[in-house]
Parts: sequence; C-alpha cells; structure tokens
Amino acid sequence: MQRYQHLVTEAKSRIAEISAPEAQSAHEAGALIIDVREKNEWDESHIPHAQHVSRGMLELEIEELAPDTTAPIICHCGGGGRSALAAESLQRMGYTKVKSLAGGFKAWEAAGLPTER
Repeated sequence: MQRYQHLVTEAKSRIAEISAPEAQSAHEAGALIIDVREKNEWDESHIPHAQHVSRGMLELEIEELAPDTTAPIICHCGGGGRSALAAESLQRMGYTKVKSLAGGFKAWEAAGLPTER
C-alpha cells in the first residue's frame, strides 16, 4: 500500500478536493458526480443522480458522459484515493473543472447526506 499511498498523495497535490457539503451544493447546481467505485460498491449504496463509471473504464467512457471539457465534474470513490487518481487523469485529458470528493463516499455518509440503493 505504500506505493499506492505515494501515488495518491502526489495526485492530491495536483488536483482540487471538495468537501461533501460543497459537493452536494455543486451537484444541485449541475455538477456531474462520477462514482468510480466498483459495481458491487455502487450497488450497496450511492449518491442519488450520480453516474457510475468504474475507475478502470473512466477514460474510455468520460467523453460520452461529459463531452464538454469545461463541465464541472466531481469524482468520488470510497475514501478519496481512487477519485484523486481519477480527477488527475481527467485533468490530463483536458477537463478543466474536475474535483475529487475529499474522504469519498465515507465522508458523504458521515455528513448525513442522501444516499440510495
């Protein structure tokens, strides 16, 4: 896990993170939330109206979900690591308004924000 943590730490130094309440407000204002967790995690519970694209498919599917590279996008995972890597990757693809949900889905739930199955 040490190499993975190093990779995540480096990614977080190059991306913007957003708190769960800020993410909810941005989502209500039209930001796209992309859940990069695995399908079984999504099936357990997810953010209402989020789009599920597992981390391994993100780069292949993002242009269909968000053809506008200036659209606001918030990536999230379980704890914030995979979404930081996802946000960094989208930035490299030219997306200019990408953020990662700090603390991931765990932070969303801890803030008491809505979820669905």
